[in-house]
Amino acid sequence: MLKLSTLALTTAVSGLFSAVGVAEQLPQDVEHIIVSSDFQKRSLQKLPSSLSIVGAQDIELRQAQHLEQILNVAPNVNFATGASRGRYIQIRGIGERSQFAEPINPSVGVIVDDMDFSGIAAVGTLFDVEQVEIFKGPQATEFGASALAGAIKIKTTEATAEQTQKVSLTLAQQDTWRLGAAIGGALTDRVFYRVALQQHKSDGFVENIHLNREDTNGQDELTGRFKLRYLASERLTLDLNYQHFDIDNGYDAFSLENNRQTRSDQPGFDRQQTHALGLRARYQVSWGELLAIGTHAESEIGYAYDEDWTFTGFHPWGYTSFDAYFRDRDTQTIELRASSNDISALFNQSTDWTLGVFVKATEEDLLRQYTYAASDFTSEYQPDNQAIYAETRSRLSERLGLTAGLRLDHYEIDYQDSNAYRERLSETMLGGKLVLDYDLTSNTMLYAGLYRGYKASGFNPDERVSAEKRLYDPEYNWNYELGLKWSGKQSFVRVAAFYMDRKDTQISDFDVQSRPDGTASFIDVIDNADLGEHQGLELESGWQVTDNLNLSANLGLLDASFEGYQRANGDFVEEREQAQSPSYMFNLALNWDISDRLRWHVEVDGKDEFYFSDGHNEQSGAYELVHASLSYHLAHWTLSLWGRNLTDETYYTRGFGGFNNDPREGYAPPEPYYQLGDGRRIGISAEYTF
Repeated sequence: MLKLSTLALTTAVSGLFSAVGVAEQLPQDVEHIIVSSDFQKRSLQKLPSSLSIVGAQDIELRQAQHLEQILNVAPNVNFATGASRGRYIQIRGIGERSQFAEPINPSVGVIVDDMDFSGIAAVGTLFDVEQVEIFKGPQATEFGASALAGAIKIKTTEATAEQTQKVSLTLAQQDTWRLGAAIGGALTDRVFYRVALQQHKSDGFVENIHLNREDTNGQDELTGRFKLRYLASERLTLDLNYQHFDIDNGYDAFSLENNRQTRSDQPGFDRQQTHALGLRARYQVSWGELLAIGTHAESEIGYAYDEDWTFTGFHPWGYTSFDAYFRDRDTQTIELRASSNDISALFNQSTDWTLGVFVKATEEDLLRQYTYAASDFTSEYQPDNQAIYAETRSRLSERLGLTAGLRLDHYEIDYQDSNAYRERLSETMLGGKLVLDYDLTSNTMLYAGLYRGYKASGFNPDERVSAEKRLYDPEYNWNYELGLKWSGKQSFVRVAAFYMDRKDTQISDFDVQSRPDGTASFIDVIDNADLGEHQGLELESGWQVTDNLNLSANLGLLDASFEGYQRANGDFVEEREQAQSPSYMFNLALNWDISDRLRWHVEVDGKDEFYFSDGHNEQSGAYELVHASLSYHLAHWTLSLWGRNLTDETYYTRGFGGFNNDPREGYAPPEPYYQLGDGRRIGISAEYTF
């Protein structure tokens, strides 16, 4: 792996330096993709960090309804399902993989505009989205403890004076349909608006042969967005942002034969209803800018599954089990930020600065109803977070720049449950970054960075967890990164090599206990290993071959491992590959404008095999997925014929091992069980823009 990474980096860097001489002869072609999550609002090519951006056109070409359907574009970004959507995200091998632990401590932050949905990414729908920004590596300065591995920001269309209105309709296999509309513009010369609404429904790929239904693993997703911008004065701009999500998906994914035919008599569900409101005030002063952001989100979340995967009477001794979790979650955030301009820049106007404070309060109530519990389980969970941060951007010379960021986070967590367990945790953590960037030419930048991320300590809330497994320690992550970005008239390349050193690595494990009837009971836990090492390379490139032909190629290489950990079953792990860490990932895409009206798009996603969990040895095999679309444009109309997973590849998005759930085999020997990814789907879409 190290040899492969070194060879790939050497090849990429040498190719870039060779291209520099050619680029000097080309007119400068500045890339106009602006990163909204960066304090200084720099272009993608000028930001000294590994970052992938998936724009509105890419979302449309992939016919992506949800975040899970674009993540394979970004190098070293993976996901797990264990629910109706692949909403458990890993960046560079770090991230959660299941529902049970997610409310406590997400490793990958998920932000929609200014609203923090970390840990509850079912709301990652993509209708009327301008771009998705995927930051790789610790992002403590801006996002704090929710970005130990990285962060994802979904930026929706802004309310401005001139906008594109659209109405879209999609019909596809599995009784899939989507209907959406988005309008906006000026109400007055000072007030602008944007309204977007979409309904998505699909039966999914699972057939329940016991209930004779084909929709028990289906999707029902309603997305509503409303934005209002008021230019109160020449200096003051106010933005109101309301987001509504009504997710009512089924969850009936596992079968004894590892196929798409289930026997559940109580199909599970994966639901989330969210109302979120944000207010942003931006005020220009003589020395810079003041920014105030307030958000409030209320979510009702339901998650359940048929634990025996079958119906009453299939298992001996009357074994049947259903597990359901109902959460009410309220989150409020307030952020105040001050930024400099040319007048207030420090050190002879060479250093721009940003200062900020951040406060977040969350209340989450849980009700768990479980067949094998003596009574319902309830808990109250209240994490509070206060932070201060600062970032400077210094121009040390005409070509050399230095970015320094620092964030101090204080966490207090109060918890109590119906088993009389109470816990209060409090800690203060420090993280940040120090990054040098150097302009080799007007369109070539080299950067080297040191980043420190952190993740708060926590506890395993399941009522069955033993005392010694109840608490786990905070984790710290040092990331060393070297990158190069080059853009020419007809092509670009971005390459980054990284090494991450993790201390007290938080890993996911599970405990298997036997019930009185001999069947297995599973307890998901988080625990600490000793050390973790993650190293790899990320490459993104694009080439406008001709006026009609565009090619892109992205590659991620990853070598991730942890060591010094004793599993729940007693096995001691000296060193092992980190779960959800394929050694390679790639995305290849071609856009060919056959004529002025006809475009053909084809795309291939691929990844190597990887472990599903740190607690067992079941793996996903390597696989490649092929997607394509043929689009016809006429005046305001676009008509697309498209297909996802055209080769109908069988692949897995979640897996378990170490047990047997089949009475026909006497519950032995242990068997692997998998959640299958979507099969081939063909559809047609029509969109009218004006």
